[in-house]
Amino acid sequence: MNYLKEAVILLLGLYLILLCRRVSGDQISGKGVVNLAHRQTKWTPLMQTSANLSDITSIRSFFEFRTFDPEGAIFYGDTKEGQDWFVLSLRDGIPEMQIGKADILVSVKGGHKLNDGAWHLLELRSEGKFVVLEVNNKAELVVGLHSKLAEEELTGKIRLAVGGMLVDKQMLFHPFQPEMDACIRGGHWLNLSTPWDTDSTWEPRPCFSEIKRGSYFPGTGVAVFNTSDLPGLQTEEAGITVEIFGSWTGTALSLQSTGFQYILEELDGHKDLKEVQLGLKEGSETVDLPREPATLTFTILKHSLVVNSKSELETESLDFFTMWKKGMLLTFGGMPGDSEATKSTHHLRGCLEKILVQGQVIDLDRALYKHTAVSSHSCPTEAMNELT
Repeated sequence: MNYLKEAVILLLGLYLILLCRRVSGDQISGKGVVNLAHRQTKWTPLMQTSANLSDITSIRSFFEFRTFDPEGAIFYGDTKEGQDWFVLSLRDGIPEMQIGKADILVSVKGGHKLNDGAWHLLELRSEGKFVVLEVNNKAELVVGLHSKLAEEELTGKIRLAVGGMLVDKQMLFHPFQPEMDACIRGGHWLNLSTPWDTDSTWEPRPCFSEIKRGSYFPGTGVAVFNTSDLPGLQTEEAGITVEIFGSWTGTALSLQSTGFQYILEELDGHKDLKEVQLGLKEGSETVDLPREPATLTFTILKHSLVVNSKSELETESLDFFTMWKKGMLLTFGGMPGDSEATKSTHHLRGCLEKILVQGQVIDLDRALYKHTAVSSHSCPTEAMNELT
């Protein structure tokens, strides 16, 4: 029955994609359901369109928006080929608008947090010298600005974009991380009915019908970090800890450096136990760990690696603390690269509700590399039920 449910969900997702896409394959309707995640480029908008200002009869744009992501680009617009621009984003889950106009840069943040996983109706409109953001039919943010250098009568084109910006990020008054694991639907963009051009690297994927906080690995793809960019050693006695919370099967993580490779992979085990295979180069061993609670603690000591304080691999020839500081590849979900060993690895499948390194939450959007199939901040509840 679970497999039937998964098939139905997949078919519904593919149907939504077909609704959103045009025959040409590189344009979509702005009114459909669009997943803003699952793409390779950071700042390039997921989709964009333009129109002559003389054709604009409405100054309102509205759409429904859903996310658990605390930070990222949502909606962008500009005139005069980017000389005047604005961008709507989230920071700490709270809406933020930044506007550049002539000699003025403005950044304003306010309103309720929107990264609660619920659908919210967002409306942006112009009221003279003010830009208004409404959330669920209530004004949440109002930005006013005036420049004596700005032209009163605008001509030329207006450009709109979703999920990125069309001007250089250096123009921002308050920089932010642009990646956004979110979905939008039911968009009405000014009065435009023309299709939107999409980013050439975008791989359209359906939006999950119901979501839960976490990072979702569908059985393909990894997220790779350089350990030198992560929290480091505090005391040699405590070592460096990596904690994973969630429901998953397959390879939880791998750790690699020159001449060194470590794999932690869950195998099929007893219903009350999960077998975890620990591998150093060619050697490996298998241990049984309790299936509940769904927590895995991986501790890196100076000359050993420990899982859940139960299984330990020792090697006096390696100084893991020095290797961590200089930079190793810490990969969640499998092994990086295209080697035969990588291809034979069982990639992680499931929802990691939280990943901690030295007690600090790790955001997959900050990864050195993240596969487009991996969702940084949302998991489908159906997948969670399947693995429990």
